[in-house]
Amino acid sequence: MSTPDLGQQTWLSSDSSKAVIAALEAFGGTDCARFVGGCVRNAILGAKVDDIDIATCLTPDQVLAALKKAGIRAVPTGIEHGTVTAIVRGRPFEITTLRRDVETDGRRAVVAFTTDWAEDAARRDFCLNALYASADGAIHDPTGRGLADALARRVVFVGEARQRIREDYLRILRFYRFWAWYGKGPVDPEGHAACSALADGVASLSAERVSKELLKLLGAANPVPAIEAMTEAGVLQVILPQLSSDGFEAVAQLTDDPLLRLAALLPREPEQVVAEAKRLRLSNAQRDRWLAAIKPLPDVLTEQTMRAVVWTDGVQAFCDRSILRQAVEPEAAPYAGLRQMAMAWEPPPMPVSGRDLSRSGIKAGPLTGIILKRFQEEWIAADFPSEGHAERLAAIIHRLRPSDSA
Repeated sequence: MSTPDLGQQTWLSSDSSKAVIAALEAFGGTDCARFVGGCVRNAILGAKVDDIDIATCLTPDQVLAALKKAGIRAVPTGIEHGTVTAIVRGRPFEITTLRRDVETDGRRAVVAFTTDWAEDAARRDFCLNALYASADGAIHDPTGRGLADALARRVVFVGEARQRIREDYLRILRFYRFWAWYGKGPVDPEGHAACSALADGVASLSAERVSKELLKLLGAANPVPAIEAMTEAGVLQVILPQLSSDGFEAVAQLTDDPLLRLAALLPREPEQVVAEAKRLRLSNAQRDRWLAAIKPLPDVLTEQTMRAVVWTDGVQAFCDRSILRQAVEPEAAPYAGLRQMAMAWEPPPMPVSGRDLSRSGIKAGPLTGIILKRFQEEWIAADFPSEGHAERLAAIIHRLRPSDSA
């Protein structure tokens, strides 16, 4: 029986990939380095390959020496765990020495380097991620089931599921994330049961690791089954104690945006959003977008009220709010059409300024801001007319300026 291979893969045959493998093999001999993990898995599944990881028998010091000799830039990105990043023509290649775990505590591991491919595979999370490929594309499957799992789209832990989870509780989230992205058919029952039994361990993880993994999961084409499975296992309640999934399934169908899908899993009160964003260590930009998304839309949503929201808060805020509202009130407005109009509309600039007020005899001061705010409100309410500004401004000044005789 012939050895399975990856066939024609652009990343595999690229000059950059060849240069890195050649540099390592020139130092350590033929087959001292193999592609591993996601690039191999995705190539088998016909999915896009983004990151290229390499496993090697060479120690980190030997990797650095090999790359230096070949004139390839090397960055010791995680050298205590055996990882060096090679950069060729702007493309990074993460190179990691084969490892075995010496000690684990559910959050981090102490490792020892090895030259045994099977030992390295045994410490990985899922069989479909424990696949290696030689420079010629030949696939190596130390667990004996990784290739079959990948082809069948099964996400199954390497070895005993509970042991793998106790080594790193983040693997609970990765289990559901990989199933959401690559799985087909029901969730693996043994893995699902192990995640449920050890769900509380997720609470020991850093918020940054949790939120990063959760947002990746929510970026899958259809995260609903994985979210339902996580809820059934009690995992989601640990990472999202304020879980309130009203409209989540509908939101997931309307958008593939992970942050908006996250918003659909949690209450929509500003104070709670601020607290959850802080707890999950989201960026200020993510927090602010989330806060803008939960603001209510006008009761009657029309083209005119859409333009008012876009001018005031931006097109992103309008689209986000309309998706969240459509999920719970699908018949209230032609949301999709309004979103298309919103993205095509170019908001006009404010047609008057403090200079116009100065020409009208209004000195800079509190009254200036009041008049401009009133003008803006009336101009927006009139649906952004392109003329009549002088008359509108004069009428507002007449109403608001104190009488000269007062």
